[in-house]
Amino acid sequence: MGCLFAIVAGFFPRVALVVVWLTTNLVDRAFGPWILPLLGLFFLPFTTLVYVLAYSPVIQLGNGRWLWVALAFLVELAGYAGTGRTNRRG
Repeated sequence: MGCLFAIVAGFFPRVALVVVWLTTNLVDRAFGPWILPLLGLFFLPFTTLVYVLAYSPVIQLGNGRWLWVALAFLVELAGYAGTGRTNRRG
């Protein structure tokens, strides 16, 4: 089941984030108000999903967990840059 969720999260991060938000309390623990994850859902869904999954209430994002969030952000920026480059060619 975990591998299936990882595949869905890789291809459809918005769907995976909504599923995590509705079925667990991980999003509420990682973010205080509901507006921040909602903005993340629209603008940076993959980064928000990785942040939610990496966050721990005891150590927050210590022990190298920021590295995963930064990597997700770079992957997301690369996707946006590739889309922008493709749109300029047309």
